[in-house]
Amino acid sequence: MTDRYTQGMKTRRAVLGDAHVDRAEAARTDFDTPFQTLITEGAWGTVWSDDTISLRERSMLTLALLAATGNFDEIPMHIRATARTGASPDDIMQAFLHVAIYAGVPKANHAIKLAKATLAEMEDQR
Repeated sequence: MTDRYTQGMKTRRAVLGDAHVDRAEAARTDFDTPFQTLITEGAWGTVWSDDTISLRERSMLTLALLAATGNFDEIPMHIRATARTGASPDDIMQAFLHVAIYAGVPKANHAIKLAKATLAEMEDQR
């Protein structure tokens, strides 16, 4: 394992939580190991581990980018991560308001629908 992989796994666990990462690791196969290594080193070990901006800001950027590009499948996971990154529901809404203006109302609308459902689930689990 590289230092970047080790740092990436540490950051990934801090942001997504041990349970999520443990499930992902348990599902890893020989086929997807190169991809898992890439995202652990690149996304988590490089981008998310850089301290230029806060984890809260990274959450907001990530949610906005996922919505703006129509990559909705990962939005609930990143909404759940806000409990660890410090992005509030108001922060989430601000990110999606930007999406509405700069990328389109339908994309923001769908992201908000996903966020509402995920935030409600998180509240129920408290």
